[in-house]
Amino acid sequence: MVLLLFVALLVFLLVGFPVAFTLGGVAMVFGWIDSGASIFRFLPSRIWGVMDSPVLISVPLFVFMGVMLERSGVAEELLETMALLFGRLRGGLAMSVIVVGALLAASTGIVGATVVTMGLLSLPTMIKRGYSPELASGTIAASGTLGQIIPPSVVLVLLGSVLNVDVGSMFMGAMLPGLLLVLLYLGWVVLVALVRPSAAPAMPAEEVAAFRAQMGRRLWRAFLPPMVLILAVLGSIFVGIASPTEAAAVGAMGATLLTLARRRLTWAIVREVMTSTTYITSMVFIILVGARAFGLVFIKMGGHDAIVSMVQNVGLSPSGFLLLVMVIVFIAGFFIDFIEIIFIIVPVVAPILHTMGVDLLWFGILLSINLQTSFLTPPFGFSLFYLKGVAKDVSTAQLYRGIVPYVGLQLLTLMLVAFWPEVALWLPRVLASTP
Repeated sequence: MVLLLFVALLVFLLVGFPVAFTLGGVAMVFGWIDSGASIFRFLPSRIWGVMDSPVLISVPLFVFMGVMLERSGVAEELLETMALLFGRLRGGLAMSVIVVGALLAASTGIVGATVVTMGLLSLPTMIKRGYSPELASGTIAASGTLGQIIPPSVVLVLLGSVLNVDVGSMFMGAMLPGLLLVLLYLGWVVLVALVRPSAAPAMPAEEVAAFRAQMGRRLWRAFLPPMVLILAVLGSIFVGIASPTEAAAVGAMGATLLTLARRRLTWAIVREVMTSTTYITSMVFIILVGARAFGLVFIKMGGHDAIVSMVQNVGLSPSGFLLLVMVIVFIAGFFIDFIEIIFIIVPVVAPILHTMGVDLLWFGILLSINLQTSFLTPPFGFSLFYLKGVAKDVSTAQLYRGIVPYVGLQLLTLMLVAFWPEVALWLPRVLASTP
């Protein structure tokens, strides 16, 4: 019955039914077959556990902050300033895209908005300057996914909720792996610029000279507001002044004030931001409700015990089972969305890993890195869809070739954190011990 439950779920997802209703609908049908009407007595308490979670309140607030910042024009100004700042270096434009992607990740975390914005503003310039289409498109698509690992990230909030791990600790644990990934991206661009200078040329000297005449004012205007917002949100969490939910409220208000200061806050913008926030939040929560129903039926049908028994019979060690989970998540990322992976696969395997003595904070960071690849892996990589929608001068084949090195760098980061857990656990431990 458990096997049939997963087969039915997979069939309906592949046919194209909405994820949330597929999860809930399949769960209710199989729950009725297995337990009769009694299944409906248990369901309300499971759903109420979602609605009553103070941590999940931060999801709409972080989404609001990201969408509002995207409308404020911060991304455009950052990209223009960074491009000129790095312009004289070979590969400088690509480096600027990576740095801006990291800054936007720490202030918005909205992958689609980041990829589209950088694709519209940077890709035509990079192609015009003689950049390889593969390097240009791959760098933009990969930099946009940094919002999944660099906090504040909705992925980390959802993982913390599902794994029952403190979201603030998840944010702290993701900082060093996120910075490591940024450095690896930058290292790859430097390597390409050294090996193939024609693929990553420098900008003309006269454009850079014109910028440097007013560099101080432009740097101040481009960097100060987003950096203040990042410090207000992450700093308040890390030093213990605010919970993630409270910090998300600070971020939402800060993004609104920043948009007002730039004279872009209109009723039309407010309406767009509220509509986008409502849509994204509703999608996340209805999937979560369906996933809770699915998890309830899975447990009542003995699915958890069956998997534990199978793992014990096969003789998998904790490391072996963790490796199996990571492979499954990576392959699943080719076909389904990261939210679906979080709510379908993670609740099944997390209790087993906890029983085996695996640190769930470390597991959560490994998952967040792994889930990044789902945005870049065809055929359903969302970053590829976002970028292809605005990249008229880059073919699909060039885009696919361009993301291969960055998927490799993400997997390298995953292996480094797997072999050296302290990369993820050191900062939470240090900050937790600080009075």
